Amino acid sequence: MDAKSPFLMSIEEHMRNLRYAKRTIETYIHWIKYFINYSNKTHPALMGDIEVERFLSYLVNQQNVSTATQSLALNALAFLYKEILKNELSLKLNFNLSRRPRKLPDVLTPTEVMKLLSKIPSQHHLLVSLLYGSGLRLMEAIRLRVQDIDFNYHCIAVWNGKGNKHRRVTLATELIPELYHQIQRTNKYHTSDIENIDYRGVWIPNALNRKYPNAAKEFKWQYLFPSARLSIEPEFKYLSRHHLNESSIQKSVKKAANQLKLNKVITCHTLRHSFATHLLQRGADIRTVQEQLGHSDLRTTQIYTHVLEHGANGVRSPLSDLL
Repeated sequence: MDAKSPFLMSIEEHMRNLRYAKRTIETYIHWIKYFINYSNKTHPALMGDIEVERFLSYLVNQQNVSTATQSLALNALAFLYKEILKNELSLKLNFNLSRRPRKLPDVLTPTEVMKLLSKIPSQHHLLVSLLYGSGLRLMEAIRLRVQDIDFNYHCIAVWNGKGNKHRRVTLATELIPELYHQIQRTNKYHTSDIENIDYRGVWIPNALNRKYPNAAKEFKWQYLFPSARLSIEPEFKYLSRHHLNESSIQKSVKKAANQLKLNKVITCHTLRHSFATHLLQRGADIRTVQEQLGHSDLRTTQIYTHVLEHGANGVRSPLSDLL
C-alpha cells in the first residue's frame, strides 16, 4: 500500500487529532503499512486476529525481531483495530513470542560521564548535561519550554513524555547558572521574533491554544532550546521558531564518544541509563527511580538492577583471597 494512500492518511489525521507525537504516528503508520503489504495488500477491515497472529509470528520467525519491536508492531495494530476499524483484537492472540534476550544497556561510570561532558561543544553542553543530570529522554529535553524550569523547587516539568505522561524530575543546582544564561539567549530570539509581523508564535497544542489564545507569543511558552532560524510550521503553514534539531545533539554526543575511545556503545540515551544506574548505586529506592524516569511498569526500571548485578556489584572474587 502506498504511504500516501487515503486510508493511511486518514489514520495519520486521526492520530494527529488525538495529539499523538509525530514519531509515534510515523512508527504506527510504518507497522500498519508493513502489515498490509505482508498480507498481499488486503484491507485490514477484511482481516482480523488470524492475520495479525500470522504477521507477528512472521516478524519473529523470519525477521528475528526483538521483543520490543514485536510489541511495537502489536501496539500499532491494536490501535488500528480499536480506534480506526472499531473491531478490537482478541486479548488472547496466539503467536510466537520473540525469545531474543533484552540487551543490557551500556552504562558510563561517573568519571566517564565527566569526560564525555567535557568534550561536548559549549552550545550543546547544557542540554546534554540535562540528559544525565535529570534522566531526560532526548526529545523531552529538546521540547522543554521556558516555564518548565522550576528554579524554586529545583525540578523540571516534563509534559507529554512517552505515553503522554507528565512528571517532574530533579534539577541539578549546578546547572542553574547555565539555565539562566540559556533563558537570556532564548529571550533575545523572542524579542526579535515579536518584532517580525509575519511571526505567528511558537507551536502550541490545539487544546491549550484554544484555552490560551495568546500563549504562542508569550515568552514562557517558547522552547528553551530554540532553533537558530525561523521556519514554516509544517501542520498549519505559518512562520514560527521550532526547537533545536535533535540530530545536532546526537552528532555532538557521537563525536565526543569517539574521542573517548571507550569500548561501549554511547548515545544520548546512554546518559539516561547512566542516570538511573547511578541513582540506584547511591541507594535510591527503585520506585523513586521509576518516577524520575516516567516508567509505567516497574519491570522496565528493574533492568538497571540487572545492570548492577551484571557488574557483580559488591561481590568479592575468591581470587582476591588467594592473592
